Amino acid sequence: MPRPRKCKRIGFKPLCAQFVPTGDAPFAESVITLEELEALRLCDYLGLDQEEAAAEMGVSRGTVQRLLASGRRKLVEALVDSRAIRIEGGSVEFVGPRGHRWHHGPKRPQ
Repeated sequence: MPRPRKCKRIGFKPLCAQFVPTGDAPFAESVITLEELEALRLCDYLGLDQEEAAAEMGVSRGTVQRLLASGRRKLVEALVDSRAIRIEGGSVEFVGPRGHRWHHGPKRPQ
């Protein structure tokens, strides 16, 4: 039996959940999870190192490294192959201003 997925803390909720190339042809789609996007945001956009990002997300540095590799691969595939990008899914807990929290994903064990 696999281990239950640990919720990852994310610090923002994306305003746009889909990006589609222009044109009339049907496009394949790359799905990036909210946790992959958060790792990319913390490391590539905000410039945190993997250890700092791991602390922000409440996970190990190795988990951040895997999320970055997976998210980057999906983004590059989308750009090279003209795929649509959809952001959804993952087991996350949003931590916003003043500690406001929302949960997305499977129920957490109590």
